[in-house]
Amino acid sequence: MNQTTNSILMIRPVAFRMNEQTAVNNYYQKVLDGLTPENVNTKAQEEFDAFVNKLRMVGVDVNVVEDTASPDTPDSIFPNNWISFHENGDVVLYPMFAENRRAERREDILDILEDNGFEINEGIMDYTAAEEDGYYLEGTGSIVLDRENGKAYCALSPRADEELFIEFCEDFDMNPIIFEAYQTVDGQRKLIYHTNVMMCIGDTFAVICSDCIDDKKERKMVLDSLKSDEKEIILITEAQMNNFAGNMLEVLGSDDRRYLVMSSSAYHSLTKKQIAQLEEHITILHSSLDTIEACGGGSARCMMAEIFLPKN
Repeated sequence: MNQTTNSILMIRPVAFRMNEQTAVNNYYQKVLDGLTPENVNTKAQEEFDAFVNKLRMVGVDVNVVEDTASPDTPDSIFPNNWISFHENGDVVLYPMFAENRRAERREDILDILEDNGFEINEGIMDYTAAEEDGYYLEGTGSIVLDRENGKAYCALSPRADEELFIEFCEDFDMNPIIFEAYQTVDGQRKLIYHTNVMMCIGDTFAVICSDCIDDKKERKMVLDSLKSDEKEIILITEAQMNNFAGNMLEVLGSDDRRYLVMSSSAYHSLTKKQIAQLEEHITILHSSLDTIEACGGGSARCMMAEIFLPKN
């Protein structure tokens, strides 16, 4: 299986704002003083459009779908949490922690992708019934996939249930790597809401904030797993993680050139040594996402749902 794809889905926001329902356990979200909701959405749209433009300039196939004004979905800009697309034509729907995020699931998006030439299997893999019992697994936010090596990494949290994750791994024949990751919030260690905030797996490297894994045995297990697959490990600090340096995604541009996509705040938090380590493997592409990061508590990786579906 390929680790990276040239095709991604992105949702252009129409009513982006800080989502009060996700802020309860996403400690990255902030209220921006002095900005009306309209200002926030306009700024988010400007950042989104510039980001899409940069991706398209290097040959990434970006499938942009406009969000709808109704229902109210302030986080629709982060589609990778509710859907994933797989090489065998499978589409997976995931159970979401916040009620207003469940409304992001739109069947018409599948129709749009089929119109764009992607092939989708009849039966959709749907885990969303778990919401009724209060269990959640938020897509490739909760699960960081090493497709090539058949592994799935998951930092358990209120948004990543262990049993659901194991069920996913059994369904997709993936080896589960389970751990807990923490960040310091007001002097307390609290669970990180999504795995993809603290780690990113590329073809030949992995970026990880191993300091977040407080349990030494778990930390060693995760790092040993990455090393056993011959990934060069690039360690980031918790301060860099807070600038979304873990929230990166490797994509393919034209001529199968590989790009590591991140926000400008993530890029500027990296040291010269870390940048040099990454550039041994890949070309870095970054874009300013300041408003989206502040209000949404998510960054570049969260905005891109990878499409591995076959094309007809």
